Amino acid sequence: MSEQDISEHELKHIHDWYAKNYLTYNNHTYKFNSKYRAGSLGLVQNNTAYLHVIGENVRDLLIEDLGLASEGDLIIAKRLLGKRGAPAATIAEIVGREQTYSIAYIIEKYGHKSLVDIRTDHPIGIEITQEQIEKYKLGDLFQIDNYENKIAAYLGNLDDPLVDEKIVLAQYNKHDAFGAEVLKLASSFSEVDAKKYPKRKDLRDLPFCTIDPVSAKDFDDAICWDDTNKILYVAIADVSEYVQPFGAIDNEAIYRSFSIYLPHRSIPMLPRQLSETLCSLQPHKDRLAYVFEIHLDVDTLQVQYSEVYEAIIHSKRRFNYEEIDSFFEGKLQAKNEDEKIVLDAISKLRIVTDALREKRLQIGFNFRSSEIEMQLDSSHNIISTTVAEETPSHALIEDCMLLANKEAAARYERGVFRIHEPPSQAKLQTLYQELSAIGIQIQIKETIKETIEYIQQQARDMGLESEVDTLIIRSQMQARYAPYNAGHFGLGFERYTHFTSPIRRYSDLIVHRLLKAIDAGDTKEGSYVLRNIESLCMAISEKEREASNIEIEFMARKYARWAQTQLTKEFKAKITATEPELKGELKDNIIGAKLQLTAHDHCTLFEDVIVRIDKVDIAKAKIFATIVRRVDV
Repeated sequence: MSEQDISEHELKHIHDWYAKNYLTYNNHTYKFNSKYRAGSLGLVQNNTAYLHVIGENVRDLLIEDLGLASEGDLIIAKRLLGKRGAPAATIAEIVGREQTYSIAYIIEKYGHKSLVDIRTDHPIGIEITQEQIEKYKLGDLFQIDNYENKIAAYLGNLDDPLVDEKIVLAQYNKHDAFGAEVLKLASSFSEVDAKKYPKRKDLRDLPFCTIDPVSAKDFDDAICWDDTNKILYVAIADVSEYVQPFGAIDNEAIYRSFSIYLPHRSIPMLPRQLSETLCSLQPHKDRLAYVFEIHLDVDTLQVQYSEVYEAIIHSKRRFNYEEIDSFFEGKLQAKNEDEKIVLDAISKLRIVTDALREKRLQIGFNFRSSEIEMQLDSSHNIISTTVAEETPSHALIEDCMLLANKEAAARYERGVFRIHEPPSQAKLQTLYQELSAIGIQIQIKETIKETIEYIQQQARDMGLESEVDTLIIRSQMQARYAPYNAGHFGLGFERYTHFTSPIRRYSDLIVHRLLKAIDAGDTKEGSYVLRNIESLCMAISEKEREASNIEIEFMARKYARWAQTQLTKEFKAKITATEPELKGELKDNIIGAKLQLTAHDHCTLFEDVIVRIDKVDIAKAKIFATIVRRVDV
């Protein structure tokens, strides 16, 4: 890390680590001593873990004794040099906890009120008197700062469904509101005036359109297909024009790193003045875009040539996925000449993207997993749940975006890559054992892909395609961001990154800045972007996990509140795990709720059963049910 990038707060840690010989100092730059590595702990199992090392082309290290460390913690490790087997290390110091904040609530224990951790019911380690506790009601909730060992905020009471959102956000110290300085800067930009951007390519005459969910408010990407010349234009919101490094908006965007999507609303990475207006590629408005112009050979499906540049576009139409699917089914007709031109181009583009998809799936995987969409009422209680389906319109947009992401990744050797490593042999063996137990034959083929495709074919024949794909996905390594290229196993791509969503992912904004610096020959700007790229990639990977956890845990809390109103009632469910615990998932009018199950005899993975809801732990968002009988097939 360059000395000039170190904040006053960070400096005391740097000096401490330098004194402990973790770091070296040379030419105004601190680097880790060759004996030490820093990173976060992952793949924890039986008191061992792997250290996901911060650094370029550095292998993960096996940590054989976790001590007091846990998954997600940031640690400094000392390498075990000369040791046989996988590269290994011991923990030198835990420098950051995965859980900086936790949630506590008031319960009654032994006739007295007590403040306990919401996950464990263990007393929370802060100084608070019994007299202070008695002032609060049973179920009152608090955010706890684990570094300062104090109450950071009062959240509300567990009886209120509206508090669920506060719980999941406070757990990761997320907030919705933007500061005054950020809002003032976001509101200072004026509408796009093309005359002020003479150096940008003027693509306003091209028939661009956006295709998004019906509820979308931020439009990251627009597409245009020139069928005559076989050119795909992928226009992406040019966020980097408005969000400058070190500025107030950039600092807040780094902190958030991702937009968070809850069933009832989103918590954006950028202020809505940008994310939903000026940066959003709205229809019938001039907008600044960063555009990939991709020339395709439609016979070989190879990219003949591509270039990326700053442009101005004017989207002719905002479509939602349902409209495009209706068009593909012959149910939607163009209302005017502009719409006719756009829809005609999309119809021809679909032929190309279908072929691209078919080619891609020859090397990549096609997993079917169910994404649940949840609808809430004004009190934040469940109205209904549905399974989101991928349709031809989703597939068309996906393959356009994948193409642009691949082209972006081909333009640098060091930057932000989206990597996905092959699964470990240990995880594959566990997967094979689970599948064998339900009658799927395991034949080890020449490649993992061939083995998995053989498994998937059997799953289709058994009517368990989605369930088996979910198990296969669980066996995979987690995709993450890295400063080096390691390929993307799941997609089958040699190089991949994220370029297409800078409104909602900070990774994409960094990629835009890097590509612009490369295009301008600006080595100073390029070196700035890359200066701390290792720690940045690790940080945004962690923020991505946080955003995902928030979305999952919020829905779990909603399921628990619904289940509390359904005690003693019976529902259809499917067994999703038999070891180490018996678990299931609701498959009734309400779908997707995870269940802790009790059974009176042996159960089989993926078996359909009828369950009775016995108990609900609202604090921990857990639903306990008993299997009352099997479903007759």
